[in-house]
Amino acid sequence: MRTILITGPGGSGRTTVAAATALAAARAGTRTLLLGTDRCDTLGAALGSPTGPAPRQVAPHLVAWRPDAAEDFRNDLAALQERASSVLDLLGAARLDREELTPLPGAGELAVLRALRDAVLDDAHDLLVVDLPPAPHALALLALPEELRRYLRRLLPPERQAARALRPVLGRLAGVPMPAESLYRTAARWDVELAAAEAVLADRDTAVRLVAEPGPAGADAVRTAVLGFALRGLPVELLVANRTLPEDAAGSWLAGPVAQQRKALEEWQDHHDVRPVAHLGRDPRGPDDLGALAVPGVAAARPAAPVRWPVTDRIAEDGVLVWHIPLPGAIRDELDLVRRGDELVITAGPFRRIVPLPSALRRCTVAGASLREGELRVRFTPDPDLWPRAR
Repeated sequence: MRTILITGPGGSGRTTVAAATALAAARAGTRTLLLGTDRCDTLGAALGSPTGPAPRQVAPHLVAWRPDAAEDFRNDLAALQERASSVLDLLGAARLDREELTPLPGAGELAVLRALRDAVLDDAHDLLVVDLPPAPHALALLALPEELRRYLRRLLPPERQAARALRPVLGRLAGVPMPAESLYRTAARWDVELAAAEAVLADRDTAVRLVAEPGPAGADAVRTAVLGFALRGLPVELLVANRTLPEDAAGSWLAGPVAQQRKALEEWQDHHDVRPVAHLGRDPRGPDDLGALAVPGVAAARPAAPVRWPVTDRIAEDGVLVWHIPLPGAIRDELDLVRRGDELVITAGPFRRIVPLPSALRRCTVAGASLREGELRVRFTPDPDLWPRAR
């Protein structure tokens, strides 16, 4: 399945563009699923047909779905109480009724990730269009699978399960209770679910489309979003310049906004595949308006090249290995690097990611770093105590 993730600055019209993209694909005969993430039914307002927690056919070949985070949370907690029933009864704990359960912070994000995984595993559709939250929240959402899996590995390392037969003995020797086997089983199930969501994001058929209104504010938001997606290793397929004003309006009172838009478009076209979408003069509502937007089709964009972080061997020339990390739009003063064991903590502007070092670099020490033409180059010097010596 092809997956298109659509996001952009708040107020850029990303939901409208997502709905128009999905509708255009469906009208071309592609079996399309449109996944909404807003708590309010903004997606239904754009489509002219309500959406909800059950997938619903809103047009030929087009199904819309807006997962209910509250219902998913109730189901998960009810299942957890059922699995822990013996412990709860032993402690005399009063169980929570479904009617009194309200989703905790983060439940909505986890519901979206689960829906994303389930949609890709379903063979009923050929295209998945996801209307993500505004870019900063979308980046935090897409970072969750990797970050939560890292937390699970640190708190409950899988290799400790090999000693489960010794846990009672170890508990008596250490004088503290050891984690129960059910805890490891739960962690393993979570890890599988998160890995499935992470695999969807890393798939070569998954790409990001940014939606922004050309202008000074949009230009800053695009630069920041592109940097965030680059740090996560997600390719940006194209940039949709939404609500573009006609150039023949330059002689009217719109001359100022038209000039601002033209300047932003020229700057964007130097670095991105830009597709303008004209302003309709009104808020698009319903299938007719969405069809009039003429958004770029699914096959209109060039396939986004996968984001690669290669390591080059320059030991013979300079005595170092160089790790190349593309960070378009990064500013030197907003970059920070910290080596933690076999991991590198990268901070770029408002974003941070902790990445494992490639195996060759784990036997090296950091010798320095530089930022050139949107690429971070981290230099590593082989540690003589760990590096294989030539005979």
